[in-house]
Amino acid sequence: MASPLKSNYIKILAHAGALVTAAAWGTSFLSTKVLMSDGGFSPIEMYVFRFAVAYVLLLVLTFKKIFANDWRDELQLLLCGVCAGSLYFITENYALQNTSTGNVSLLASISPLFTAAIMGLVFRTRIAPGVIIGSLIAFIGVGCVIFGGAESFEIKPTGDLLALCASLSWAVYTIAAKRLIPLYSGLFITRKLFFYGVVTAIPLLLLQHDVSHIPYHIGMLFNFAHPQIFFNFAFLVMFCSVLAYLVWNEVMRVLGPVATNNYLYLQPLVTMVAAYFVLGEPIYPLSYVGCALIIGGLVVADKLHIRKREE
Repeated sequence: MASPLKSNYIKILAHAGALVTAAAWGTSFLSTKVLMSDGGFSPIEMYVFRFAVAYVLLLVLTFKKIFANDWRDELQLLLCGVCAGSLYFITENYALQNTSTGNVSLLASISPLFTAAIMGLVFRTRIAPGVIIGSLIAFIGVGCVIFGGAESFEIKPTGDLLALCASLSWAVYTIAAKRLIPLYSGLFITRKLFFYGVVTAIPLLLLQHDVSHIPYHIGMLFNFAHPQIFFNFAFLVMFCSVLAYLVWNEVMRVLGPVATNNYLYLQPLVTMVAAYFVLGEPIYPLSYVGCALIIGGLVVADKLHIRKREE
């Protein structure tokens, strides 16, 4: 059994890992925007190229074990790959084409609440009311960050439903990964996740045009000769895919799915700050209130989560 000091040290590292991952994913929107606008990649092309390269890198590190221990685990890894890979990214990207960025960001942030609800229903886990309160405070903070400027929330059913599907799919991945994390290494789970995500997205990539356009997809690889395209793509692959997913899975091993997913509330905050420094986008007064609510909500949820476990 780990000593209290060592346990606290591991927990601190887990929180730091969650912060770094949220920061990487929050800034990934900027790199994706560059690649789609300047590189000419479509949402599906962007996803397939990014995670196919990430998969190859992980395969080099974990090639000795190809399959899970049994077919049940393999099917669960397939579910993880679809929910945290192809389904999540493709529904989110197409949601952006059918509703506002603010709507997508806000609705995608519901994932921690979905996670807590599914945990309660499926695993009969009692989530402390204080944890839910902290999550709701952070969610309100996200709304303040996103709609701190002139943009307002306008219901657009198609795009909003797609954004909710993306949020729900990430919650399902979190729950599915909960059983696998104690059985397999983070490297193995992440590699399988990338594999099934890419495999299930390839048919959509081909249907985007048709089979005769395969040379077109291959020809787009020459865009990586441009330094701006190459470095943004490398950032997405190395930091936002390989390292971020590895760290996230390890954080879930330490903090649990509910506490870990609450860090997703930081993504809009990070995106706002990054857009300010990189793109010169303004930060409005209400956004500062949102920042305080997000951080406060995370602190409240974490403190009450610890108190619940100690009791």
